[in-house]
Amino acid sequence: MAYIQVPEGIPGIRSLVMFRPETGKPLYELAQVLLRGDSTLSEAERELMAAYVSSRNDTMFCMMSHAAASRALFGNDKKIVDDVLKDIQHADISDKMKALLNIAGKVQILGKEVKPEDVESARNEGATYKEIHDTVLIAAAFSMFNRYVDGLASFTPTDEKEYEAMGKRMAEKGYVPPINKE
Repeated sequence: MAYIQVPEGIPGIRSLVMFRPETGKPLYELAQVLLRGDSTLSEAERELMAAYVSSRNDTMFCMMSHAAASRALFGNDKKIVDDVLKDIQHADISDKMKALLNIAGKVQILGKEVKPEDVESARNEGATYKEIHDTVLIAAAFSMFNRYVDGLASFTPTDEKEYEAMGKRMAEKGYVPPINKE
């Protein structure tokens, strides 16, 4: 049960956004730009970053929903998501993506954990400065989103089918704030 009075049965960040739409709207806009905006990283890869950071933060709602969105976007290659969340080093992803996820993982711990050699490694694998920038911002934003969801103990579904539906909706429609029906 959430620590504050939010719409019942609405999972994760959605209920918090409905509680305070004036703060939720810019959060959704940020997610839309980061995960669906113009980028040389695919939407599936960016969703994977969100799921990876959320997994490291042990935020089940965000990890499950963004992993589901990433799976929907990867389509036939959806196994990649589970492989990355299980063991990034043995996952069937590019060395560039491994280097970017390494940076994301360090940001999740503390931004100052990212060292020049991490950036150099990503650059050596072909990452652009914009991709590195966006990786850091995705990791930082999702660490904030995770703390927001966990800090208010928002409702977290346990049925995997619910996440599948959420992931499909997120993949198709992007990040549109829910409408408060009060």
